[in-house]
Amino acid sequence: MQNGDIKLYRKFIETMKLLNTYLGHFPKHEKYALCNRIKNSAYAVYDLIVEGQKRYHKKTTLTELDIAHEQLRMQLYLAYELGYFRFKDGKTSDNPADLEEHRWVAISLKVDELGRMIGGWIRNEAERLKQKG
Repeated sequence: MQNGDIKLYRKFIETMKLLNTYLGHFPKHEKYALCNRIKNSAYAVYDLIVEGQKRYHKKTTLTELDIAHEQLRMQLYLAYELGYFRFKDGKTSDNPADLEEHRWVAISLKVDELGRMIGGWIRNEAERLKQKG
């Protein structure tokens, strides 16, 4: 495993730890709906990272990874717009606006960093294919 690979895995794990904490506070009616979809999207991103590392021809896998990452990002944005980052233990917190802003910024930064790393991987792979072909 190369250094860049390790960084990508570590960034995903950091993101997932934070995400799991936040998802645990979502309202109870969302535990098996949007919350579950977000988790499944995150796991799909992880699966595609692993698959991309192992495949010889990576282009299709990296495209799928980019799509899965965007789906995750948009599902998190939907949760933010629905106000689910305001909740603590399934109920609205005492200071919902501050809590929501803090959580949204923290998870957005992690997901954006992950996206930049995925984008860099896609660019590197495209450059490798250009030099090869």
